[in-house]
Amino acid sequence: MLALVATALAVPASAEARPAVGLAGGAFEARHLTELSETTRLADRRALVTGDRVIAMGDADGLYPASGWHIRGEMGGVWTPPVKLLDGIWFAVDGAWLGADTPAAEYTTGWGYHRFAYQQTGVSVDRVDFAPDGVRANVIGLTLRSDSRRTVDLAMDAHSELMSAYPWGWTTPGAAEKNLPDTGSYADGTLRFREEGDGHDYAAVVGSSARPVSHELGQDHRGPQDPAVVCPADGTAPPRCDDSAFGKGTGGRLNYSVDLKPGKATTVWFTVAGSDQGPSSARSEYAKASRDPVAALRSKVDSRLSVARNTVVDLPGNRALQQSVEWSKQNLADSVQESHDLALRDTDEGKAYPDPAGTLDEARWFGAGFPDYPWLFGTDGEYTAFAAVAAGQFEPIKAHLRALRDVSEVINAGSGKLVHEVVSTGDVYFGANDDAGNTDETVKFPSAVALVWRWTGDNAFRDDLYDFTVRNLRYVDANLDEDGDGWLEGLGNVERSGMGVEKLDSTAYYIRGLLDLADMATSKGDTATADWASSRAAALRERFEAVWWAGGDANGYSESIDDPDDPANDNRPVFQRHWTGVTPMEIELPGGNALASPTHGPVALAQREKPCYTGEFGLYHTGSGPTSAPEGNPGPSCDSVTSTVKSERSTYSLNTAVMAVAEGNFGRLAQQRPYIDGNVRIQLDPSVWETPGAMPEVAPSPDFVANIDRPFYDRSMSLQAWGTYGTLWPVVHQWLGVSPSLGTGALSVVPQLPDGQKPVSGKHIRVGAHGSVDVSAALKGNRLTTTVRLDRVRAELTVGAVLPAGKQPASVTYNGKRVAFEVVRTTRGAEVRAEVRGSGSLTITLK
Repeated sequence: MLALVATALAVPASAEARPAVGLAGGAFEARHLTELSETTRLADRRALVTGDRVIAMGDADGLYPASGWHIRGEMGGVWTPPVKLLDGIWFAVDGAWLGADTPAAEYTTGWGYHRFAYQQTGVSVDRVDFAPDGVRANVIGLTLRSDSRRTVDLAMDAHSELMSAYPWGWTTPGAAEKNLPDTGSYADGTLRFREEGDGHDYAAVVGSSARPVSHELGQDHRGPQDPAVVCPADGTAPPRCDDSAFGKGTGGRLNYSVDLKPGKATTVWFTVAGSDQGPSSARSEYAKASRDPVAALRSKVDSRLSVARNTVVDLPGNRALQQSVEWSKQNLADSVQESHDLALRDTDEGKAYPDPAGTLDEARWFGAGFPDYPWLFGTDGEYTAFAAVAAGQFEPIKAHLRALRDVSEVINAGSGKLVHEVVSTGDVYFGANDDAGNTDETVKFPSAVALVWRWTGDNAFRDDLYDFTVRNLRYVDANLDEDGDGWLEGLGNVERSGMGVEKLDSTAYYIRGLLDLADMATSKGDTATADWASSRAAALRERFEAVWWAGGDANGYSESIDDPDDPANDNRPVFQRHWTGVTPMEIELPGGNALASPTHGPVALAQREKPCYTGEFGLYHTGSGPTSAPEGNPGPSCDSVTSTVKSERSTYSLNTAVMAVAEGNFGRLAQQRPYIDGNVRIQLDPSVWETPGAMPEVAPSPDFVANIDRPFYDRSMSLQAWGTYGTLWPVVHQWLGVSPSLGTGALSVVPQLPDGQKPVSGKHIRVGAHGSVDVSAALKGNRLTTTVRLDRVRAELTVGAVLPAGKQPASVTYNGKRVAFEVVRTTRGAEVRAEVRGSGSLTITLK
């Protein structure tokens, strides 16, 4: 018999009530800011909790179905990158398994934790899971309450699966070859698992704050998921599995006797910890995580409240988006991962496993997506960078970019080419010098560095990465322009067959990258690089529209040129309706204009808004129309061009984000709204979400069955970082107009009010190392006002506003005094800009 000290989990005091929120396509209500709850179809929903050293995924009932497809069925459970620890952990009260015999009544996601509520006859159980940052452990608290004095039997099952994040199921070698059998033991009240051999030593420790009365060891111990339904390595599988064909784990049980008193909560804390550095390291991690779990949970929540204090927006005309901004900041924080002692090797797309080319002591990054893409990516991080700076999360995006540089320098021997995909082990799947590579991400890297430099003013960061950014663009210029026409060869974001050799997105991002590099070079006094990059960009811009505009009734840009089937016509357009056709409008060049011309940009955007390109939740991957593909055209047609590829009416959160940003770059905020709302709804609308508050990789679409209706081993990511680009960046940069260039000592704030939204505001928007800016914009009668408050920011300040269509400024004052101003025409519209000093309010009287 064991009496346990009761502990209470307090909901953060900052939680506040939320009114019902209306959205196109539905209405929903969030109980309060810091939590979202779901009560329906919990067994069909994935549940995710992360720390920077841990990923834990099961379902919203608290069970652990076999999940994911990189190692089919093994991407769920508990991981401490780069190794998996457990397939799952299960609990039974008086012989009834939570999640099965006693299904969860409610699942709740919070900032840095999640909760499950169970109700048994006479006993209620609340479960909270979190992963302390900086510790390789997942911590679970079970709080039991009884309506009478009683003693309950509490059992915990754990099933190990110690295995590496790479190799995967289909690679050479594969996971089946590299994964070795686990062994289990019991010591000091804990279960201990180990996999040793082939040069590695993986270990896990599982235990609790209570002393078990007995234990068991054996090959099963998956709680109610015994006997296990095993997923085959590939091919047809049951709709729901419990383990995979790669599984070589073992299990154990810890039994407890818990005294309960009426009206008194009793909490038992459980810890799963582990390491890829052997049992001693695993025990050390266990000790750190289990020492004071209540304090650790408070620290976790406090860290997330700190995240929430930056970029606090007030959007009276779109409360759903306001809430999405809050959750998008948390999604980014959820995505931060860290791994140590990476062995860097080029796996040649999974066909090789050579000795490491080098090592990296530590890498920290924004994981792209969970559970199958929690790794370091080039292109994902480059899009996520825009969301990260808007959210004030400077440190993780700096670390991400440095990690990409560090891995690329080793794998590509200093060539300047950026790697594409880096597993937490250090294995590089794609992006080595010998690969076709993704040209777009090498040319985007200088822009990501310039973006972070401008927002932070961190010249040391610029200097650290500058040489690599120069070599990025020198590499593509020397190696990826075989025909010498200035348009780069290689893959872009769309990795599909049938495209031309030269890709639109790579071209567009190359032009921006050249201009951003020129800006950094100028700031460093590197005139040779600045002259080369700026002149190269100018020459490409001069020819861009004539070469890339598709013509006819396509009303858009060709996604590629240089048809491989027609070598005699070097620049033949290849129009296939891929989402990358939007990138000329999405790209903002220094000075505030999009790459696409003021003539073609709005035409192309209007075309993409049509139902052959846009569905309920945003932009399709590949629009529908006439095609010679055998599948034919399943959707409407908006042009007469015959494509050679099938449509792909799957709505990725990134595609929608890119379209939202593109609309904003042309001041089309009314047209932008459906794309923003699309990403908001898949994150926050309970009629759509799978995991409350998590923006997924793919939305329900005509050609993509919703995740919740798919097998757990065949889903897109439940949380994908890059979709937040479509919420955070439009609000902070386009609506509030925050545009720092602190590396050159300048800050511009030129808001644009969305249609029908008279005021918008944001507080604590980080700019500079220690500074922030508050911004509000409002229209009252014929007065358009922008108010700016600076905190520890020293910069040459420009304040203004985008004028409403058809309006002109009659007068402009700052803090009540007339100031000189100019009206600058950009792709956003007519911008009033005034150079001012210090905090204050700029008032434009309209006529």
